[in-house]
Amino acid sequence: MARKKGTPVRMIVVPPVEKGSTKKRLSNITSDSFGHTAKKARIEDKTDYSRWRLHDDESRHTWQYLEDDEAAKEWPQTHADKYFLGLPLDLPDLPTAQNPLDAVRNGLTFFEKLQLPSGHWGCDYGGPMFLLPGTVISWYATKTPIPWYYATEIKNYLFARAHPEDGGWGLHIEGETSVFGTVLNYVTLRLVGVDADHPNMVKARATIHKLGGATHAPHWAKFWLSVLGVAKWDIVNPVPPELWLLPDWVPIAPWRWWIHMRQVFLGMSYLWSKKWQAEETDTIRSLRNELFVEDWDTINWAANRNTIHPMDNYHPKSMVLNTINWLLVNVWNPYLRTNSLAAKAEAWASELINMEDLNTDYADLAPVNAAMNLVCCYARDGPDAYSVRRHQERSHEFMWVQQEGLLCNGTNGVQCWDTAFAIQTMQDAGLTQDPRWRPMLMKALEFLDRQQMRENVKDQAKCYRQQRKGGWAFSNKDQGYAVSDCVSEALKAVIILQKTPGFKTLISDQRIFDAIDTLLTYQNPSGGCSSYEPQRAGTWMEVLNAAEVFGNIMVEYEYPECTTAVVTALSLFSKHWPDYRSKDIRLFVDRAVKWIKSAQKPHGGWYGAWGICFTYATMFALESLASIGETYETSEYSKRGCDFLLSKQREDGGWSEHYKACETSEYHEHPSGSQVVMTSWALIGLMKAKYPDVEPLKRGVKLIMERQQPNGEWLQEAIEGVFNRSCMISYPNYKFTFTMKALGMFAHRYPDEKVV
Repeated sequence: MARKKGTPVRMIVVPPVEKGSTKKRLSNITSDSFGHTAKKARIEDKTDYSRWRLHDDESRHTWQYLEDDEAAKEWPQTHADKYFLGLPLDLPDLPTAQNPLDAVRNGLTFFEKLQLPSGHWGCDYGGPMFLLPGTVISWYATKTPIPWYYATEIKNYLFARAHPEDGGWGLHIEGETSVFGTVLNYVTLRLVGVDADHPNMVKARATIHKLGGATHAPHWAKFWLSVLGVAKWDIVNPVPPELWLLPDWVPIAPWRWWIHMRQVFLGMSYLWSKKWQAEETDTIRSLRNELFVEDWDTINWAANRNTIHPMDNYHPKSMVLNTINWLLVNVWNPYLRTNSLAAKAEAWASELINMEDLNTDYADLAPVNAAMNLVCCYARDGPDAYSVRRHQERSHEFMWVQQEGLLCNGTNGVQCWDTAFAIQTMQDAGLTQDPRWRPMLMKALEFLDRQQMRENVKDQAKCYRQQRKGGWAFSNKDQGYAVSDCVSEALKAVIILQKTPGFKTLISDQRIFDAIDTLLTYQNPSGGCSSYEPQRAGTWMEVLNAAEVFGNIMVEYEYPECTTAVVTALSLFSKHWPDYRSKDIRLFVDRAVKWIKSAQKPHGGWYGAWGICFTYATMFALESLASIGETYETSEYSKRGCDFLLSKQREDGGWSEHYKACETSEYHEHPSGSQVVMTSWALIGLMKAKYPDVEPLKRGVKLIMERQQPNGEWLQEAIEGVFNRSCMISYPNYKFTFTMKALGMFAHRYPDEKVV
């Protein structure tokens, strides 16, 4: 099998709550679910994986566990269900690929089976180890019932991901043990019902104590412990909502921060100001004794605000931030912060939370702020409020069951992103007109048609949102945040298919123009493009970075990946609509490519912020240069980029970069050897640049073909993605889309070359 064997898991689907309904929260959850009133949470060794089903409600993913035999019989598992769960697929071996295009066809034969009913591709989008704890803590704090099958598979996942020697957890699944990861995941296990004397818990607790205890955790962990009442709020550095009252012209006003940072700060500041804590329970009282090396009643909480273990201190707080925190604690809070001012700030933060919730139908930007907003609504509106029930319902869309257990995804999915790449892969292989694949591609096009965001958000200026009309989100339009590269890749996919004979024109010219209008808003003064919105403040804002575990988190940055995606989308658009905003597009592309050149590192590569690392970004940068005709033989920039990639090719023909490169800004080889995804990225970059020597390309293509399984799939290797320099995240579909893209490009360019 391609995947590890494990116990089956799936999640429940909750029917939509009607606004104003007086029904109990999540009343369909069975009575064996547990809340604070249960004597003992039911938790089993494992669930029956044959009972899990992924429900695709127009890209809203929820896992259901069918305890009823008849229900399980009436709703059989799909190949996608079984694949995600690591169950045997019993697929026949395909004819051995004789050339790269055969390998693409075999890969598509497998990948086609993973397309979900609404036309997209889904997958596990896990990796960060702080997402699941936030969600579980928010459920516990709001008395949201947790079914036994959730609890069981949360336990299984965390046990599977514990460090084999010290029993701890890191910032992400491949990271080294940290206080942040170990404390939060230990708490999660206790909240879902794992006993403190379980051998795994004893081991993890010893590691926590060895690292200094929970007082040595970073800011975000201290926040969640304070929400639970396991710690006192005095241990949390100030998070004053009064910052939201600053006039917009103030350089540090929160609206200028990166969208993820300001949405996290929003809910965090509201709860910090309220000093809200969950109802005290026996479990919470016990955790106070388990997590700290000191006697809980004697801890000087305020003195430990800045206590942090070196392993967690990736981005130490600046002297500026420490000074500000001191002034807030010793001057602002006791002498200047009036009750009326605090109430005004809380009210404005509350209104901003409402706008975020309403603009996303309570899906929110991501699980971190969604969990915080759930607790905010519970504290503000009460347990039976629509806002609370709707948050509880939508929180299930972040959860994912796979062979190791139940995890929390980084967003509510990767639907639009991976679907766009799948379509582009078909074009690179020259297969868009092949009737064999038309049904699959038509479903994908119809999905992107339905997922385009047709309007800007309500109160766009008031809630500081970026223009989005005509765009696509990373996941789906419910989440509703347009991202520069997501809009670009989806737009390219739509144009590719709609300009291919035989495909319907679902998205009108005007809707495509809307997407272009939005894309043209993303360019920064430097010429580069950011992710969710143009930069609103300079990188000097990092002096206010209080997260400690992340870098480059305070503001938007320019990215070779995003810049290239926009450049290539605009270039493709201009070929078909040469008269629409032609001058604006030409100036945009010229400035963007100039920025790409300026961002090249001395060694010839580019630093990647969303994939690992130099290999990923260099692929994109070379594509940007190629879009204006600059290739290996005509451009010094392109030549240096190619030479950089070739200098990293391994003896077996592959490439292998380790996530440490993201942390250190220096190339690191992965100890496990060549990876098919990184090999594909390097090959794509070299072929985009028209590197003239086919031999290095053949060696890389050979490795990818040799790694393909008899049923057409590729196995999961090392983690592929990253954000904020220090946290890795999984993109499991990359082992299909980028491998097939590289093979297809090679087959198209070198149809007569024999590889195997």
